[in-house]
Amino acid sequence: MTELTIGKAVPDFEAIATGDKTITLSQLQGKHVVIYFYPKDSTPGCTREGQDFRDYHNKFKRQKCLIFGVSRDSIKSHENFKAKQAFTFDLLSDKDEVLCGLFSVMKMKNMYGKKVRGIERSTFLIDADGVLQHEWRGVKVDGHVEEVLQRVKSINKQK
Repeated sequence: MTELTIGKAVPDFEAIATGDKTITLSQLQGKHVVIYFYPKDSTPGCTREGQDFRDYHNKFKRQKCLIFGVSRDSIKSHENFKAKQAFTFDLLSDKDEVLCGLFSVMKMKNMYGKKVRGIERSTFLIDADGVLQHEWRGVKVDGHVEEVLQRVKSINKQK
């Protein structure tokens, strides 16, 4: 598997999305893309993170930036989560962990004293040319979305 590197192009990928869509990175050229990985639909931290991205969505849009949330949940679960939280962006289903593998977000975690394999909350910023500009790993939800937005704005100022 290719190791992603800041400043290098992200390989094209394809993923099933809410709204009966298939998303490929190559079709998103010309816009910045934020891809955030979260462990599970409808859990407290994942819900708050999604709500923060929802609440900032128009600010990201003004920066010509798309947002996608990714977890291993099914499209059916994603559709319910998206509708219940009124998310204004699509969620990608990665049941086969293809995107999780590409972005190296699968980790061993402690869950109530047991070791479990799961998604490490992580966010990636890909610029309009398909180049990885920044990554956040082991994300804490509070203040994270504002930090991502500021990074997008700084990229736009450089262009």
